[in-house]
Amino acid sequence: METLTRAEIAEAMNRKLGLSRSESLAMVESILGHMSNALAKGQNLKISGFGTFLLRDKAQRIGRNPKTGVEVPITSRRVLTFRASQMLKDRISGK
Repeated sequence: METLTRAEIAEAMNRKLGLSRSESLAMVESILGHMSNALAKGQNLKISGFGTFLLRDKAQRIGRNPKTGVEVPITSRRVLTFRASQMLKDRISGK
């Protein structure tokens, strides 16, 4: 399975919008930086037609080491989840 990279996104912007390679890469970096900063501040991120990045706070809990069976405390933490929009789900499934 292939992976889409920042450089490939910038290259696509270069071809479609006619921006220079450096302008395209700067725009991609700016967008990703803005998204990262919003998430770091605790804001959820919604991109219409694509999906929503949600922050969830998980409480501390007791887990178990599967190898030894010993109970181990798992500390509380914040996790990032992604929920795809219906439009994206339809596009992926080929509808």
